[in-house]
Amino acid sequence: MTEEDNQLLIEHARAIAKILYKNAPVDELTSLGKIEEVVRSQMQEHVMPTVGVFLSKMSQEKAQDTNEK
Repeated sequence: MTEEDNQLLIEHARAIAKILYKNAPVDELTSLGKIEEVVRSQMQEHVMPTVGVFLSKMSQEKAQDTNEK
């Protein structure tokens, strides 16, 4: 990963973290273990499906490009 891509990833991850925190049940953020549970749940519900769909589409496009060659 390039340094530029790494910095972009960090910036976007922080933006996602702010949104997740804003929507987290604050009364559940009482320990590192609970924070991890809340974050994992939110990531699985809101972030990972979007990433998965994007990667799936990219994979299909790459396969089409390869087949056309």
